[in-house]
Amino acid sequence: MAIERISTNNRMSRIVKHNGTAYLCGQVAKDKYGDIHTQVTGMLEKVDELLESIGSSREKILSATIYLSDMADFDALNSIWDNWIPEGEAPARACVQAQMASKELLVEISVIAATS
Repeated sequence: MAIERISTNNRMSRIVKHNGTAYLCGQVAKDKYGDIHTQVTGMLEKVDELLESIGSSREKILSATIYLSDMADFDALNSIWDNWIPEGEAPARACVQAQMASKELLVEISVIAATS
């Protein structure tokens, strides 16, 4: 089966599709200077846009790994996540604390989703 790489540069691809599965690169907030609510909402909007661009959707997310700069934001993340993910469609998920690429970033997500 062919591997399709979308928006590829020397370091990474924004999306990699293979065998009916899409792997999204890490997504961060649209506004890295916003609070946790702004960052989580913007990050999930970007996930929606990428999934839609390949004919997928949040209902088809298989797995999500979420990175928080501070686990004190876990409840705030979950309050947004729980309303964003469709009822009965929750993916496998992990959430860990991690040092971010820039100090302003509070959250990042990596998503794997079905495309067919």
